[in-house]
Amino acid sequence: MPDLLNRLQKDIEYKFKNKTLLQTAMTHSSASVLNEEVLNYERLEFLGDRVLGLAMAEVLYKRYPKENEGDLAKRHAALVQGKTLAKIAVRINLGAAMILSDNERAAGGGENEHMLADGLEALLGAIYLDSGLEACNTLIAKLWDDLLDIMVEPPQDPKTGLQEWAQAKGLPLPVYEVSDREGPDHAPQFTVRVILQGYEAAEARGSSRRAAEKKAAARLLTYLVNSA
Repeated sequence: MPDLLNRLQKDIEYKFKNKTLLQTAMTHSSASVLNEEVLNYERLEFLGDRVLGLAMAEVLYKRYPKENEGDLAKRHAALVQGKTLAKIAVRINLGAAMILSDNERAAGGGENEHMLADGLEALLGAIYLDSGLEACNTLIAKLWDDLLDIMVEPPQDPKTGLQEWAQAKGLPLPVYEVSDREGPDHAPQFTVRVILQGYEAAEARGSSRRAAEKKAAARLLTYLVNSA
């Protein structure tokens, strides 16, 4: 077991019984071919995404017993989004433990927000298979604890906020257009323009279309509120 994987286990305070699960969870497809069998984190990421969704829903259900479904959903979306996962992955130095090809590492794969988020989900999937949901709940409660503490109010999605602002003014709904897409398939960058009738359009970039849309909406909404 490489030293960096042992260090990761210490950082998350969890020791794998099945070390192969950990190694697979940290292996990117660029370094995954072994005897013509593909072993990488993609299947574990799929599982971990569902594990995180369920575990976080339970955490929020118990932590906020008087909140309605809509507010719980807003909190949930913010806490399981890729940007949040990437920040947590950086905190536990997950990128250093990820097994990448030399070319992928040189291209910055260990710092790529999308890959870090996928790696964290794969790690949760591996822990689920290794020890079950309770072990995942324990780790999620630990890693997300400070984010839960500072989230006093349910976050407002900027796209929803912009839509509500437009409706309050009697305007048509905002329109989002992809104006550019660049970068490799594993690390694309989207540029999105949001158009609101009667106002100058706002643009933003993101690692997914949705992320770019949210940034553009937040940019335009901030301008509208401050110039009112």
